[in-house]
Amino acid sequence: MGNSEFAEILSWTPEAKQKLKNIPYFVRSQARQRIEELAREAETSVVTVDIVEQARLEFGQ
Repeated sequence: MGNSEFAEILSWTPEAKQKLKNIPYFVRSQARQRIEELAREAETSVVTVDIVEQARLEFGQ
């Protein structure tokens, strides 16, 4: 299964979606890709606030 297929399976909690909306639009797609990559690495199908926060720490924000 390719990454794009797996990304379609991921669901986002409402809180995680809100955190994503707080990311500046010009880096949001890159951030979303990394967040979903972290979710796959954690072997989960749900993106949570914890995963978004993990990505935020990586980006140094």
